[in-house]
Amino acid sequence: MSLHNKICLVTGASRGIGRGIALALGSEGATVYITGRTLELSSKAPGSLNITAEEVNARGGVAIPVQCDHGVDEEIHRLFDKIKKDHGKIDLLVNNAFKGLYYVHYYIT
Repeated sequence: MSLHNKICLVTGASRGIGRGIALALGSEGATVYITGRTLELSSKAPGSLNITAEEVNARGGVAIPVQCDHGVDEEIHRLFDKIKKDHGKIDLLVNNAFKGLYYVHYYIT
C-alpha cells in the first residue's frame, strides 16, 4: 500500500510503539509529523525525535519532527496550526502519547 501524498501524525514517536509506527508509515512513503518531548538524544532517555526522523527519511518517507508536550494545550494547538498551515489536512492520526506516569506518580503512589 502506498501512502505517498498522505499526511500522518504520530504522537509519542521518540521511541517504542510510536517510533515503530512512524517508521512503518515512512516505509510506505508517507509524510509523518512525529511528536514527543525529546528532540535531541540525551542520557535521560533512549531515542529522540531527530533520530526517528532520520530513520523515517532513510526509509523513503518525509519526517517532520515537532517537539510537543501533549499535556500542554498551547503546544497541541501550535502543532495542529503548523500541520494546517503546511498541508491543510491530516489523513491519519496515531495518538500514542502517554502522560500516565505523571498520574500514577502523583495520584496513586
